[in-house]
Amino acid sequence: MGLTGLPLLSIITFLPLAGALLVLLVPGAPAARMIALVTTLADLVLALLLWANFDNHTAAFQFVEAHAWLGAETGYRMGVDGISVLFVVLTAFLMPFCILASWESIEKRVKEYMIAFLVLEALMIGVFCALDLVVFYVFFEGGLIPMFLIIGVWGGQRRVYATFKFFLYTLLGSVLMLIAIMAIYWQAGTTDIALLLDGSHRLPAAMQPWLWLAFFASFAVKMPMWPVHTWLPDAHVEAPTAGSVILAGILLKMGGYGFLRFSLPMFPVASEEFATLVFVLSLIAIVYTSLVALAQEDMKKLIAYSSVAHMGLVTLGIFTFNQQGIEGAIFQMLSHGIVSGALFLCVGVIYDRTHTRLIAAYGGLVNRMPLYAAGFMVFTLANVGLPGTSGFVGEFLTLLGAFRYNTWLAIVGTTGVVLSACYALWLYRRIIFGALEKPALKDILDLSPREIVVLAPLVILTILFGVYPKPIFDVTSVSVAHLIQVHNDGMAAAKMGARP
Repeated sequence: MGLTGLPLLSIITFLPLAGALLVLLVPGAPAARMIALVTTLADLVLALLLWANFDNHTAAFQFVEAHAWLGAETGYRMGVDGISVLFVVLTAFLMPFCILASWESIEKRVKEYMIAFLVLEALMIGVFCALDLVVFYVFFEGGLIPMFLIIGVWGGQRRVYATFKFFLYTLLGSVLMLIAIMAIYWQAGTTDIALLLDGSHRLPAAMQPWLWLAFFASFAVKMPMWPVHTWLPDAHVEAPTAGSVILAGILLKMGGYGFLRFSLPMFPVASEEFATLVFVLSLIAIVYTSLVALAQEDMKKLIAYSSVAHMGLVTLGIFTFNQQGIEGAIFQMLSHGIVSGALFLCVGVIYDRTHTRLIAAYGGLVNRMPLYAAGFMVFTLANVGLPGTSGFVGEFLTLLGAFRYNTWLAIVGTTGVVLSACYALWLYRRIIFGALEKPALKDILDLSPREIVVLAPLVILTILFGVYPKPIFDVTSVSVAHLIQVHNDGMAAAKMGARP
């Protein structure tokens, strides 16, 4: 249980659902917006309380809740460790900005829009808190539905095509994961994640590759890894601004979190066997999608392809099986959640004014929007991985982990950092610098007070975690060391031919 006996994780997870119910009952769009904002802010306060009371010195799951659900073996189990707790905080942190970003731009079906976002928040937090395979699957798949509606109802002109592509890609991978979950239950007799991780229910080495591939199918699409990444640029382009923020900030991280929670500790033999496959796909993603980003004419598509490249670095770090690589991958995911979300918010700011995302439609914005240019610069440099920004810390550690594993991995991976500088700085120069020649931009206004409130905290955190990343590593280091130990123990047991 949580603080003074409170089921804190359940409250954080289901408070947005209570807010959604309240939005459903009240009349009018202004009330719906206000209830959604207050609910997400309250959830953020609770998430920060969770972080403040988290014990950094143990790798054990904390704030654990367990209740009977589908019999003795499958129950409602919630808990967080150093790998998952910060993703709960990140989800709760980004949601109020999504509500504020949609304050004026969403005018039709406002109540339904706010309900969809609140339901999505509950399901995303549930993914990071679930300690049972079935509960995890319910939350993991449930998040598809509100995101499907957000893109399909409030998206752009090709929104129906984008939503179905997003839905079918993700669902196909997840069906395979469901089959694997059933196989684990038949083999181990439980779906309790904590029991499956403690070494007492080791899965047979012969079974692990099939289970690993089934989970991989789901997580690779969610990341998304090359070549199953093609749904992402379409979904980003058609999604409303807040939808893109959540898609890039949280939903992509679920794949990386899945690798850390399941693939490495539960299927150690298969993880080692397939590490080369992951490295090849990651390096192709880093180089290929960076080159594709250079050719884009749409701002959102460029940032979407950059996300695929950055997630390639994450998978590279995770499968190095060392402390630097995995901690770097976690930090990179958290940093990318803030920076990429902020970049999509920046695109939304000028899209709301001009209703176009074409790079060619802009130029010279610094003359009319100096505040916007300053904020956009910070996020662009963080996306490049400039020292002093949060983007540098994750990339540096990930590449260091890759270097320890294999020198060539680091060399090829580093080309992605060089290419990211090319496309990100090219985008910034085309939009911000130069002469203000376009007639539509002559009277464009700088950031409004609401937009400053949205972007300023993200600027502060981007710089703060770039200069002082200790609060993140304090939380993750013990759990990452434990994860590596569990992985190594599983490998040792398999080599000895120990009966699972």
